[in-house]
Amino acid sequence: MNSDIALGSVIQGSLSQGLEVRLHPDISVEDMRVGKFLVVEGTRSRFFCLLTDVTLGTSTPRIFSNPPSPQDSFLREVLAGSGTYGMVTLSPMLMFTPESQGIVDVENTSLSSFQTNSNSDAVLLPVKTIPNHFSQVFDASERDFRIVFGWEDDPQRKNFSVGQPLDMDVPVCINLDRFVERSNGIFGKSGTGKSFLTRLLLSGIIRKQAAVNLMFDMHSEYGWYAMKEGKNVSTVKGLAQLFPGQVEIYTLDSQGTKRRGVSSAQDLFLSYEQIEMEDLRLVGYELGLSDASIDNANILASEFGKSWIVQLLNMTNEEIKEFCETKQGHMGSIMALQRKLMRFDNLKYMRPVCTHNYIDRLLESLDAGKHVIIEFGSHSNMLSYMLVTNMITRRIHSSYVKKADNFLRTRNPQDRPQPLVITIEEAHRFLDSAIVHQTIFGTIAREMRKYFVTLLVVDQRPSGIDPEVMSQVGTRVTCLLNDEKDINAIFTGVSGGQGLRSVLAKLDSKQQALILGHAVPMPVVVRTRPYDSDFYREIGDTDWSEKTNEEVLVAAEIAKADLGF
Repeated sequence: MNSDIALGSVIQGSLSQGLEVRLHPDISVEDMRVGKFLVVEGTRSRFFCLLTDVTLGTSTPRIFSNPPSPQDSFLREVLAGSGTYGMVTLSPMLMFTPESQGIVDVENTSLSSFQTNSNSDAVLLPVKTIPNHFSQVFDASERDFRIVFGWEDDPQRKNFSVGQPLDMDVPVCINLDRFVERSNGIFGKSGTGKSFLTRLLLSGIIRKQAAVNLMFDMHSEYGWYAMKEGKNVSTVKGLAQLFPGQVEIYTLDSQGTKRRGVSSAQDLFLSYEQIEMEDLRLVGYELGLSDASIDNANILASEFGKSWIVQLLNMTNEEIKEFCETKQGHMGSIMALQRKLMRFDNLKYMRPVCTHNYIDRLLESLDAGKHVIIEFGSHSNMLSYMLVTNMITRRIHSSYVKKADNFLRTRNPQDRPQPLVITIEEAHRFLDSAIVHQTIFGTIAREMRKYFVTLLVVDQRPSGIDPEVMSQVGTRVTCLLNDEKDINAIFTGVSGGQGLRSVLAKLDSKQQALILGHAVPMPVVVRTRPYDSDFYREIGDTDWSEKTNEEVLVAAEIAKADLGF
């Protein structure tokens, strides 16, 4: 597309409903795609807009009653642009008034102008007016994209390219400093590439040193390597291979991790004494615990302290009966609780007592600036996932609250905690309206930003997340969604979301995403950056060779065996 050629003229519109643009006769309506980035040249301002709808118009209803035949190309050409025409609807997102700011020279298109005006986003204003009638509409140029989204090598910002516009080869960057300030979400139905997008964004955070990451890797696909989707059997490089020395892997299944060829992973064990009542409530559904069982668990915890689970598992029926007679417990509920907690004996990572506090060791790694990935291996079930993530995250919450309070007391920059991003998959399991107020993840999403901890939630069912939590999600990276409830959830708390619904619904099922929120100046649709050998080289990695098909097939069989397939 040539950004110097006018595409059409603004004929009507409003600030709330958007602008209606009539395309010029020589512009094909088929070149207009939902999600396209366009610029309207007003009298005094430039308006950066997103194309949200495409329609066909006619100057008279008589054309409908007597349309030209398919073979009459001459009549169709005569009618084009006068009797028939294309229309597009634009949603203005930002406006730029160079005369009043005096910072950026619109006529200067050299890259040096971007680099000398690195604070160019300071002149971008929220849209509070609209352009005049017959203002001309143009394709966005490379300069427009750089004014709005910056560039990756900006020395004053931690920008990271996540992809390109649908019809241009210009990087679209997000500001990672703003990204880690708030909790964020990656959404999309199954198979749209959420895991690859997550790996891409985590790579950017690590490379730009914007924060430290704690990744709960339920399916062991972020640490060392992961299977690549497609007909050819191949793998992609994990974060520990991309950033050696910066990423540490902890595993709940050391044998399975070693069978997959990961020799550098550290064991992670948890003890019964570390399980608190809040952890038990969260997995109550997975264990089948009733409210009566939880009440009796509280009685046991009051009597035996931290060792109550070990004591309960070792109690005989007679001892349970005697306990109930003296402590007013319910014998049936306690015996049922004992049977259900015996499932913990099948978890390889659980110990009655641990000689080392592995959670403290993990916290020491995070304090040292290391990025931590916790692999679940063969324990990729919801019981293990919800139990382990909640146990570890609650202790991190407690640690960061103390650090933040100390920083506020001393005001010493050296005491400032390094921002932490906690990544969780299947986020609706933790953030459902029924339990969100009981989980540590709901607390983090609502208030932990002031304690330098945020969430990166990855989910295919955003409608299952509590609306209050969704309203706190700062940046939303959304792949294709089909369910109406999920689409509505994405735009919770987003002004002008109605116009973006059609954009989201028209995304391709692969390698396209709508990005909106705190880390980008305006919503934008991108072709996501490929996660391949070119990406490895671009971020500075030089030691990569593709695994052979035989090696990959062996790894795939091992992974299937670990997952019980």
